[in-house]
Parts: sequence; structure tokens; C-alpha cells
Amino acid sequence: MNLEFSPEEQAFRKEVRAFIEENYPKQASADSLRDDMSAEELVAWHKILGKKGWSVPAWPEQYGGTGWTPTQRYIWGEENARVNAIMPLPFGTSMVGPVIYTFGNEAQKEQHLPGIRSGNVWWCQGYSEPGAGSDLASLKTTAVRDGDHYVINGQKTWTTLAQHADWGFFLCRTDPDAAKPQEGISFILVDMKTPGIEVRPIKLIDGGYEVNETWLTDVRVPVENLIGEENKGWTYAKFLLAHERSGIAGVARSKRGIEQLRDIAKSEVLDGKPLIEDFDFARKVSQLEIDLAALEITELRTLAGEQAGRGPGPESSILKIKGTEIQQRLTELALEAVGHYGTPYYRAVADAGSNEYPIGPDYAQHSAGSYFNMRKTSIYGGSNEIQRNIITKMILGL
Repeated sequence: MNLEFSPEEQAFRKEVRAFIEENYPKQASADSLRDDMSAEELVAWHKILGKKGWSVPAWPEQYGGTGWTPTQRYIWGEENARVNAIMPLPFGTSMVGPVIYTFGNEAQKEQHLPGIRSGNVWWCQGYSEPGAGSDLASLKTTAVRDGDHYVINGQKTWTTLAQHADWGFFLCRTDPDAAKPQEGISFILVDMKTPGIEVRPIKLIDGGYEVNETWLTDVRVPVENLIGEENKGWTYAKFLLAHERSGIAGVARSKRGIEQLRDIAKSEVLDGKPLIEDFDFARKVSQLEIDLAALEITELRTLAGEQAGRGPGPESSILKIKGTEIQQRLTELALEAVGHYGTPYYRAVADAGSNEYPIGPDYAQHSAGSYFNMRKTSIYGGSNEIQRNIITKMILGL
């Protein structure tokens, strides 16, 4: 594999960088994500990209994709990571969008794809349930046919940012008597304004509010909102999860994170010298960089395979496992580097109405929150334990 960027690719990078510098909302940084950020603030960059035609670069051109090569898409990700941009939310662009243009009918494509591209329609995911997370096939939410509607009853959990969502995509059991639990599940699109839907917040350990439990009580959904065939939803769900897992790797973001970690370790002092000069800490950072370089090569190979028409295979599970482990190790090392300045309890004594900490350097302010929040990454998108089972089955046939 040639890892050198061609002159054309270098020119593309310059074009992308110039566009970002000129158009990215200056106040919108993933570093400054706050619970009080409005939905409009969170999708501001998405809407700018929608107008430019760059919001869904991985989609086929016929549905609004850019036609970029895997390398160009990789460069695009790197340049957005460089400014820590708040990217288009994946629920529409990377999850339900590909499902709709692959398995949906023409009416569904015409109704939903434009709003996903533009950022004008916010989506959420209704997969996990209190008793069905990694064992998703055991889900209990039902959709019973009643004339030209389905009547949905059940509970979903971890529905990220559902408090802002216009639409959701839900896995529901439509055949309780199927021989295998996977065979009786359907993939249904639901307008979140439909009567009978209640979204309740779940407060996370870092104090944030980004996930919810969603209750559905006698929710009537038109049958035309069914994607594909009834009872074939497990097939579409696996397709979606493969795309989601590939995107979770976050290589470009982790590269930026290592740069920030090194900067912190140059500022922090241990035994009279910069922390980065401590052998043990430097060894941890170097091992992390080695692992990330290996993951980067895997991601590039996966992108090249997709460009050649091969969908994500076991590589998506490998990317998900290693990507999330690296993300967690990054936040662990950052918290280790800032020491007692990273205590999460300082926020409680900050001035009322202020997000500023009373003591400590600015770079330490979000270290504890990031550490706590990133504990989830090895679980969502299918836990890493489940991913290892998938790899074993797909590669070794066991």
C-alpha cells in the first residue's frame, strides 16, 4: 500500500483546510461541548456541509455522496479532527441513511434522504432495551399489525440525543412465534412526535445528559414506515451496525488526542522535570502511538475495500475494539497526567452559572468528564466482547 499522498491529494487537503478555516463555526468545538448546547448549535456544521454537498461523503453519488476516494475521505476526517469539529451526527448520515438507500423503497428515499443530507432532520436509534443490549435479539418491544398501521409498545434505552430527535429507527418484534428470535424482528421508522412516545433523561456519571430511555405506549406507525420486508429487520440491523462500528474507530481524533496528551505532559512536572521525560509515562504514550498507527493502516485498508465494492466485514469489529480501547487509554493517560487537577469535584465549587474551574490549568478542566464519558465506548455499537465473538465466527468459522 502506498502511504504517500499524491500531488492531487495534497491539493485536495489544501482545498478542504481552506473551506474549514473559512466556514467552520468558530464557537462550535467538540472541546467545548456542553449540556446546554442547543440542537441548532450541534448541527450547525452539518447544515453548512449540507449546502456545500459534503455532509455525506461516504454515500453513493446518486444519493448525494461526494464521489471522493477513500484517501480523500481519510483526509477529510483528518482535517476536521485538526479543528476538533462537531461532525454530522452518525444516526442519520452513517446509520439509518445507508439502510434507507440500500433497503428502502423509492418513496422512503425521497422522503428521508434529503433531510439527512441537509441536517434539517435529526434521527435517533432505538435498538437497546433494559434486558437486550449485547444480546439484542432478545428485545421485547412489539409492533402489532392493525390495518394499515403498526401499534408499538415497549421500552428502549440509551437512545442518544433523543430529546432533540425528529425521527427514530426502531427494532421491533413483529413475529413472537418465530423459530429463532432474530427472524421475528422488523426495522421501522418512527416519527418521534407520534402520540405515545415519552423520552426520559438518563444522567451520566460525568454529569452530562446525552442518553435517554424511550417509552412507547400504543404508538401507531404507518405500515409504509417499515424498511424492507417484515421480520427481516435483523439483516438490516447487522448492516447498520457494521457501518457504525467502522466509524467508531476515530483514528483521526485519537491522533489529535495524542498530540494534546504530549502537550499536557510537557507542561506537567514530575520530580523536577516534564512528565513526558518520565520513562514509564513516555513508554505508555509511545505504545499508544504504535497501536494507533496499526489501527490507521487497518482503517485505510477497510476504506479501500469499501471503495472496491466490498462492504465492511470483520474489519469493522477490529476497528471498533481497538479504536475504543485506544480512546479509553487516551483519557486514562490524560487524567494521569493532570493529577489532582483532574478531580471531578471542582465543578461543584465553581461560581454559579459558570463552567470555569476555580483552580488548575485550562487543559485539566474536562479530563475527568472525558474519562468517565469514554467508559461507554467499549459497550456501545455492540460490546467489545461481542465483537470478538463476531471476529471468531467470520474469520475462523467457529
